[in-house]
Amino acid sequence: MDLVWREEDGARLAATLWRTGPGRRTISSAMLGGGIGGTSWVLNAQVAGTYSRTDPVAHLGELAASHGLEGPGVGMLTAASVDRTMRRDDQGVHVSATVGLRVPTWAASPEGAPDPELAPIHGNALPAPRPGTINIVVAVPVALSDAALVNAVVTATEAKAQALLEAGFPCTGTASDAICVSAPVNGEEEPFAGPRSTWGSRIARAVHAAVRAGALDYAEQLRASERRL
Repeated sequence: MDLVWREEDGARLAATLWRTGPGRRTISSAMLGGGIGGTSWVLNAQVAGTYSRTDPVAHLGELAASHGLEGPGVGMLTAASVDRTMRRDDQGVHVSATVGLRVPTWAASPEGAPDPELAPIHGNALPAPRPGTINIVVAVPVALSDAALVNAVVTATEAKAQALLEAGFPCTGTASDAICVSAPVNGEEEPFAGPRSTWGSRIARAVHAAVRAGALDYAEQLRASERRL
């Protein structure tokens, strides 16, 4: 994983970049390269908290081209501090997570409930510009069946929610979280990736450790910001 930087809209922004090369496929909820398919790179790019572009897929394509990335890949955006990406490993599983919790969100909320992302803090004041979104990238060294890829996403998401609750955030994530799970194409496919399977348990532990570390780091950033006020 490489950490790269760019200047955009007067800000210095970071991105993490994996050049996996051919022979791997991913399952992802990302805007660029989402779904299941072969990929050769994964890009997680930071944007400003005031990001207002309405063509994020095109933007990600531009960023990929600027780094010389070719062929199919996965691109994700986040306003979280990408240079504070947390990396954790567990017996061959590698996970990185960028954690921003500007608007912690429960997955299920009553229909018609106001979106806290859009709600003012005091009267007509605009919300404070704090970073949001949790992006997770998981790499496993074994081939996974289609069903196991889906199962890996579920396992990682459950581990994320567990980590957030343990870190003191009453939420299951944010409304804009994204995930990418990467596995090799060749080899005998593992049929399961649930939290009690061999590889699913490793995914769960690595995701839990990375997200928990990121959430605790984010909480410390908030406390430091409040001390400066």
